[in-house]
Amino acid sequence: MAIVIVTGSAGLIGAEATRYFHAKGLDVVGIDNDMRRYFFGDGASTRWSLERLARDIPAYRHHAVDIRDAAAIEAIFEQYGADIAAVVHTAAQPSHDWAAREPATDFTTNANGTLNLLEATRKFCGESVFIFTSTNKVYGDTPNALPLVELETRWELSPDHPWAEHGIPESMSIDHTLHSLFGASKVAADVLVQEYGRYFGMRTAVFRGGCLTGPGHSGAELHGFLSYLMKCAVAGKPYTVFGYKGKQVRDNIHSHDLVSAFWQVFEAPRPGAVYNMGGGRHSNCSMLEAIRLCEELTGRPMDISYRDDNRVGDHIWWISDIRAFRRDYPGWSQRYDLRRIMEDIFEGCREQSPAG
Repeated sequence: MAIVIVTGSAGLIGAEATRYFHAKGLDVVGIDNDMRRYFFGDGASTRWSLERLARDIPAYRHHAVDIRDAAAIEAIFEQYGADIAAVVHTAAQPSHDWAAREPATDFTTNANGTLNLLEATRKFCGESVFIFTSTNKVYGDTPNALPLVELETRWELSPDHPWAEHGIPESMSIDHTLHSLFGASKVAADVLVQEYGRYFGMRTAVFRGGCLTGPGHSGAELHGFLSYLMKCAVAGKPYTVFGYKGKQVRDNIHSHDLVSAFWQVFEAPRPGAVYNMGGGRHSNCSMLEAIRLCEELTGRPMDISYRDDNRVGDHIWWISDIRAFRRDYPGWSQRYDLRRIMEDIFEGCREQSPAG
């Protein structure tokens, strides 16, 4: 049977991809060594997700391997060889702030790890589809130079701007901007994946994600905005808002909707393709709006504090223009709007909490 290799298989997107591709009839080989626990502490460990995968999918095969270990990655790919029909690469160091603590760990995980996977794919299963979860942080803080208007609960793009209706397209430059070290390591990986598609003719695709979210997220303060916010709301823990008056805007896409887009690419790949992918105008919110929705769902006020200093390279306003993907894959649609996403995360947090 055809195999899909999923890196970061116990993480938010990796676990969703594992379940989705398995349901479509593929065998799944997962690669995940719970580096998220190293990055963000015990509360962010994905061990619970791995245990759930092993319970729900008996045929799931797991390798607790670090993607920076080129020899170990090559051995896995050699073992399965031409049976590998797809590689879904979701493993990463995902935080601005954490990257500055250990730049070498961040870069070798995000850039070198991706190179190891691309080379193993090229060597042992060159016809497979390679799907990479990049990030909108490859654009650095360029979006902050857009003409933004302050409204009561959010920043918005000036309505007379050509991107106001649909969001930011892939044509925005990634140059001459402050990326953060995390953004820089993801740029390197992003461009590598594109180049293996264009130069070697491999069937690669890059998804530059906005806020990827869902109930399978092990949210932490430094990564996993909606998940961590809801975790604090459910547990009654304090939450700190960093900068921009709490009016910074993110578009939010449920992990199921993103992985269903991966499946579309798997069925009809376009080598070297790059797509901005998020909730778009269909699903987005400011920090203040998300807090209010959390309070509404939990039925009690949150313990919120505010700091003026925003995170380095953080976006004031980001909404993805997802029309390029829709044009290439008109059969894809979004199942989850913002409220349904938040309800799903709320139920997930209640199930995982001691009182749930």
